[in-house]
Amino acid sequence: MLSGNELSGRGIGVGIDVDTYAFDTIVLHDLIHDIYKEVNTKPQIIAPGGFFDPGWFQQFLAKTVGSMNVISHHIYNLGPGSDEHLIERILNPSVLDNGADVFRNLHNIIRTSENSAAAWVGEAGGAYNSGRNGVTNAFVFSFWYLDQLGLASTYDTKTYCRQTLIGGNYGLLNTTTFAPNPDYYSALLWHRLMGTYVLSTNFTGNRTIRAYAHCAKQSQGVTLLLINIDGNTTVHAKVDFNGTLTRLRKHRHHRHRSTATPLHHNKQVSGKVREEYHLTPADGNIQSRTILLNGKALTVNSSGLIPVLEPVRVNSSEPIMVAPYSIVFVHMPNAAVPACR
Repeated sequence: MLSGNELSGRGIGVGIDVDTYAFDTIVLHDLIHDIYKEVNTKPQIIAPGGFFDPGWFQQFLAKTVGSMNVISHHIYNLGPGSDEHLIERILNPSVLDNGADVFRNLHNIIRTSENSAAAWVGEAGGAYNSGRNGVTNAFVFSFWYLDQLGLASTYDTKTYCRQTLIGGNYGLLNTTTFAPNPDYYSALLWHRLMGTYVLSTNFTGNRTIRAYAHCAKQSQGVTLLLINIDGNTTVHAKVDFNGTLTRLRKHRHHRHRSTATPLHHNKQVSGKVREEYHLTPADGNIQSRTILLNGKALTVNSSGLIPVLEPVRVNSSEPIMVAPYSIVFVHMPNAAVPACR
């Protein structure tokens, strides 16, 4: 049950002070437990559903201990969709890096709180006022979107709700044909390949490569996500698992904390073959609304069914080639990482 919309902190147009909001949340909690007292599974209370304000959120958590399931916030960190420089912001590593601040700060507040609420992104469209046609519904927006999913996971965000499935210029589906926009396929590959155990990941080299790794969802190996926001540079990446790599376990403990487990030193990725999913824009145009998987356009068939998302299989001894303006998911099913066993 969502409690309010963008009323926390200064709010949008109007805000509610933290004492009033906390009091009303407790009243709602008591009301739900009274109405559903004979039911084991009760509606969750999700609040405040606004933009992150460190002081307000910290007080809100302290005042609602035991009365809330989820603390949620909204993300439109790219500014207005009308901004003519929106693509430049998406392709700016510093802008993407700054996107981690909210996740990190909220994670730290929750870790030091007695409140058991989990962190959710309740709404995220990147650019407010319905986004921008040819940007937030095009290939280029998958750079921002997948980077957000990587950052959110790193800081133990349990759920990330995209604005929207359909509607505005930032929907996952075309508002006229209902055909999937590029971000739909990006999200689908994330869902299928990235497991819930997060690995600490560092990329040494160009800042325009964004790197995230999880224990694989389909095996006991690892899935690596590499995002190249440079339009001129091809990167050949070598995977190196070492003692600094850690697993951030997304467990269901009532405090919702992440625990870091050091991995054993292991310089080589065992196994002969890995699976790669290379995403690129049609005709090399990052404003295209057609996305290619391993060079083949992803389009629905005459029955409206999405295509099979097939990887290419590559010898594990070869470097990972990340083309300019591309996204690569790499599933390494035989990666010998004890944290994923």
